[in-house]
Amino acid sequence: MDAVSDRDFVAEALFGVALMGVHLSRMGEELVLWTSAEFNFASLGDDFTTGSSMLPQKKNSDVAELARAKSGRLVGNLTAILVMLKGLPLSYNRDLQEDKEPLFDSVRQILLVLRALSGAYRSMRFHAAVAQAAADDPFLVAVDLAEELVAEGVPFRQAHEQVGRLVAEAVSTERSLRDVVNETPSYQRFTSLFDDGVALARRRSPGASGPEPSVIQRNRLREVIDEALDRL
Repeated sequence: MDAVSDRDFVAEALFGVALMGVHLSRMGEELVLWTSAEFNFASLGDDFTTGSSMLPQKKNSDVAELARAKSGRLVGNLTAILVMLKGLPLSYNRDLQEDKEPLFDSVRQILLVLRALSGAYRSMRFHAAVAQAAADDPFLVAVDLAEELVAEGVPFRQAHEQVGRLVAEAVSTERSLRDVVNETPSYQRFTSLFDDGVALARRRSPGASGPEPSVIQRNRLREVIDEALDRL
């Protein structure tokens, strides 16, 4: 009685696909942001973008946007199965014939998204200079200033307050944080923190965004992928 009415394997498969879709949706959102004119961290190949019906200069990242949208469909298929199962008594009921369409649809859709995003990533060209300039934004050095003060023995609460005052002065006077620090005698020793690449290179803890831990993470991910492929 339990065996013929069990559809846990369908629900679990749909959950896995839906969760994968959510992750791919987030990746799609990153692509939309990175390739926008405002960020301009990267651009997609022409095969994975479309023009605007009104604005001839636009390249819309449609693949990324559709990948983002498909996650709602995948979550909906999972919800449909769970709602269908929730009120059924044991043994087979004709309701269970509705398990096929959501499952097959989710598998088809996730395969489409995977192929599309794989192609989009292969076509992507990164604008390293733009990303580097964003990483060297003087305001990002505020946390480094606080960390250096803490290293000198200043309690973090006080360091946070001191750096906050420097940031507030920079904003109110429409100057860069670097200029404010350089023109304040008690903080001039920290001016070198604003040099190109310094703030990013200081992100050295495991899993951080600096160059050194990024290489370690990339190599570790490559190993995980290779091990997974060997098991297939």
